[in-house]
Amino acid sequence: MISGKVRCLLLITASLALAQQSQSPAGGIFEEQKAVIISNRNIELTILEQGATIANLILKDDAEKLSPLWNPLRLAREAGRQNQFNGTLGHFVAVDGFGQPSAEERAAGLPQHGEAHMLHLAVTKDASTNSASLSGKLPIAEEVFTRTFHVVEGENVVYVDSTLENLLGFDRPVNWAEHATINAPFVAPGKTTIALSGTRSQNRDYAAEAAANPPGSPSNPGRGRAGGNGGQNQRRLAPGKDFTWPMAPGLDGQPVDLHIIPENPHFTDHAATLMDPARELEWITALNTEKHLVYGYIFRRSDYPWMQHWGNFPGVAQLVRGMEFGTQPYDFARRRSIAQNSMFDTPTYRWLPAKSTIESHFLLFYTHTPAGFSQVDEVRMENGHIVVEDRHSNQKVTLNASRGLQR
Repeated sequence: MISGKVRCLLLITASLALAQQSQSPAGGIFEEQKAVIISNRNIELTILEQGATIANLILKDDAEKLSPLWNPLRLAREAGRQNQFNGTLGHFVAVDGFGQPSAEERAAGLPQHGEAHMLHLAVTKDASTNSASLSGKLPIAEEVFTRTFHVVEGENVVYVDSTLENLLGFDRPVNWAEHATINAPFVAPGKTTIALSGTRSQNRDYAAEAAANPPGSPSNPGRGRAGGNGGQNQRRLAPGKDFTWPMAPGLDGQPVDLHIIPENPHFTDHAATLMDPARELEWITALNTEKHLVYGYIFRRSDYPWMQHWGNFPGVAQLVRGMEFGTQPYDFARRRSIAQNSMFDTPTYRWLPAKSTIESHFLLFYTHTPAGFSQVDEVRMENGHIVVEDRHSNQKVTLNASRGLQR
């Protein structure tokens, strides 16, 4: 016979376990791929087991459940096309390698953008910290990649901490980029703006690259970047020209404002920005003024000194914008990045010492903005908070960020 006190204790214990389970990392399926879901009362994050890819992020109180993250499979369905999952979706990691491999690397089995985003990783879930860790060995590069995600109750922030371990006995240069990409309908003409902590920039010299590596050559076997140029898209940036963000030199001699998604979209843009050398913490945001939403990242300049801009704008419903922060300005093959050595007096690769491990850390945030919040002028960490500032309207969005940016 169970006493009243014992029965009450059992009910309380069961209730606490159920509450903990509701907040713990869970398994799921996203676009027919195995996924891990972690959430709190504010946000829900979906992570693919393949590559630890950040696949979907929604606000719990958003009736539309709009995710800013790139979903090429959905875009293809909506356009009446077929598209198979190839590991490039949402925010995926490009390590060790960013861009096309060399002919020899390709023959050895190395894919575009490195191995990590193609691997099915081992998953460890921790309900007590509402976190998930994914890890696996890169068999060709002989490296071990591990990525851990945390969310904290009551916050609109995801903390992402990563390590890359060298299993070999010699120092090596590595290419590591965060292929953070957003798409329509969050990306909208004249409504979505990109802001960041950097000014010194350059248009990619696509003309010289095309002349040196014509389609079908060993260095350019296919379309190159995921998504290609998008049908009848036109280049609008003057190749290889330096500029001050956001006004890039255009092919017609007129400046192109890269901070705003273009009206009448039928363009492809490609440029790079050096993150501000005077800052320790860098930031990038995408603000949708119509939906009153802002999505952004904060990261250390020592981890990611470069931002690559990729704009694939074939039409209003198919808009894609890359905000790709990494160790190099462009998704160049390994040899080219190392041969280039530096740009704007800043290295274009990172060293991974023999039998050693390096780290990187960033956080992302997603939240509502108040009416009249029209631009992002500054993002900073301040006393356990993220402050997103619009100086034009004299408004601020302040978010709890209790874990800070880990070292």
